[in-house]
Amino acid sequence: MPELSRFYGIIIKMYFNDTQQHHKPHIHAFYGDYEAVVAVDGDLLAGSIPAKQLKIIIGWLAIHEEEVYKAWNNAVRGEHFDKINPL
Repeated sequence: MPELSRFYGIIIKMYFNDTQQHHKPHIHAFYGDYEAVVAVDGDLLAGSIPAKQLKIIIGWLAIHEEEVYKAWNNAVRGEHFDKINPL
């Protein structure tokens, strides 16, 4: 699973061809031992992550929405996507 971004100890990844289980554009977020699946619209779809980090992720998704959707569209077609600068 390729890394999309990394910030404040949070690693954001995206699977290729990942449309079967959650049926919404989403990212996989990792923080320590936590793992969560978060929709681009900010919904927590699976897993768990501390509330503070979830808020950071949701803010990051809002700021980078266009870039995340572009990466998602590439990933569901099995195509490479560019990393997103966290700042």
